[in-house]
Amino acid sequence: MSEKPDNNKKHYHGHRERLRQRFAQNGSSSLQDYELLELILFRLLPRRDTKPIAKAMIERFGNFPEAISAPSHLLEEIDGLGKTAIIDLKVILAATQRFSKESILDRPILGSWGELINYCNTQMAYETKEQFRILFLDKKNFLIADEVQQIGTVDHTPVYPREVIKRSLELSATALILVHNHPSGDPTPSSADIKMTKEIDNIAKPLGITVHDHIIIGRSGHSSLRGLKLI
Repeated sequence: MSEKPDNNKKHYHGHRERLRQRFAQNGSSSLQDYELLELILFRLLPRRDTKPIAKAMIERFGNFPEAISAPSHLLEEIDGLGKTAIIDLKVILAATQRFSKESILDRPILGSWGELINYCNTQMAYETKEQFRILFLDKKNFLIADEVQQIGTVDHTPVYPREVIKRSLELSATALILVHNHPSGDPTPSSADIKMTKEIDNIAKPLGITVHDHIIIGRSGHSSLRGLKLI
């Protein structure tokens, strides 16, 4: 018995080709967030009409970065997204994070500020818990190590200044850039952020370790305590 024609399949296959052509001719700027998601989901779910799935993701999470970065257990609530597709989405996210990290390696961090902010945004802006990470630098301001020191709650991360300095000495770092995220989305530094930064700076200075900056990352942007003249 021959299979009945799948008109719906023909419909979304034509739609896929048109979307691919638009991307090829005009780039990603010509696509809405849900359409960019569709282009990815085409490969992950070749037998599904991915347009409603992509639209549901944007409706649930707000935009493309939020959708890709959403926790797996929340992505599982989207009808049509299975565990395999979610893992593949996280692989894509990891690839973008790896790519952004490469942009700050083997060059002085302070001379690559735009790439540094992009890297921090990619790594942390859409995390649902606060992370405190440290970029350890050598005397030429090249990156020695990038380490997440603490993971906290939605609005607090415990930071121990002496542990920060101890790790700096272990790595023979002569400079630091402190970074943490605000899951609320607002990168405005709190009084606790300022106090903690000054405590680390006060311990670091006598040991010849410079705290270049403390960057706070949020969905709506970033703040620099150095730029705000708070350190």
